[in-house]
Amino acid sequence: MHRSEITIDLGALRRNVRRLRDVLAGSDLWAVVKADAYGHGAVDVARITLEEGAKALCVATVAEAVELRETFREARILVMGPTAGREVAVAREARLELAVLDGQIPEGVPVHLKLDTGMGRWGLGELPELSGEVVGLMTHLATADTDLEFARAQVARFAEATKDYAHLTRHVANSAAALRLPEARFDAARCGVAIYGLSPFGTDPAEDGLEPVLGWQSVLGEVKRLAAGESTGYGRRFVAQRDTWIGIVPVGYADGFRRDMTGTEVIVEGERRPVVGTISMDALAVELAEPLPVGTPVTLVGAGLLAEEHAAVAETINYEIVSKIDSRPIRAKRTVVDA
Repeated sequence: MHRSEITIDLGALRRNVRRLRDVLAGSDLWAVVKADAYGHGAVDVARITLEEGAKALCVATVAEAVELRETFREARILVMGPTAGREVAVAREARLELAVLDGQIPEGVPVHLKLDTGMGRWGLGELPELSGEVVGLMTHLATADTDLEFARAQVARFAEATKDYAHLTRHVANSAAALRLPEARFDAARCGVAIYGLSPFGTDPAEDGLEPVLGWQSVLGEVKRLAAGESTGYGRRFVAQRDTWIGIVPVGYADGFRRDMTGTEVIVEGERRPVVGTISMDALAVELAEPLPVGTPVTLVGAGLLAEEHAAVAETINYEIVSKIDSRPIRAKRTVVDA
């Protein structure tokens, strides 16, 4: 018996890719599928995004890229994280492209030089002398989702630094910039979170014409009545003020339902109900309006219940919510639909 079921809606994924391609108005879409496609399944996501016109796949590590290369023999795959030593040889053999972050340009592999225009993380302060291996120039926006003025300043710095290299592929925009900052689109945009129907702004994705791709369901594993004064969970963080029905769901923080999401809501029998008490490693408690049968479905994400809502309660971002859901067979059943 699986503790929960994760559903990946490839139809929604297709529509999100089409929406982004429309927004980009001629700039190429590069699909960011790092971290197992933000927990959505890198192979499935890569296949759909390429079918729908994405021109490249972007990952964080050589290992992620090599895994994709086994399925996608001809796809353009860019490794955006740092690489060194043996990894460069592996990348060369697998026909990968590498982001160069420190000025050391390896031979025999296509590279993209990354400028640090304000992110203050990976990247070069200025462009070195370009070799024949350089096929692209890139930067990373720090505030496209929160501060467009600073993002515009970054775009302007990048445009000035790369103005003599328009023959190379220049790419700057992330999901937020693709949706809000036309001047950041250049030749290609590296979109991740929006592909998955998650808002880069932490709001309802529908505001930008996006549909959530991931759903997460479980069931009531136990239903019990607490008398006034009785509690549920570690630390007695929830003490019943009156006779109260409690449903126990066999999902906890080891499954990705974070400990700091107490107070969020889930859907039971079509009704939103509060998560109460301390979330355990393998269980959470839901306050019910009435006794319900064991096995009653519980929606943790989906059916209008957004990852963005859970993120707001946990004071984090939707990226973290979905990428931390444990989709291994020992924890969850994973169902992929393409409707």
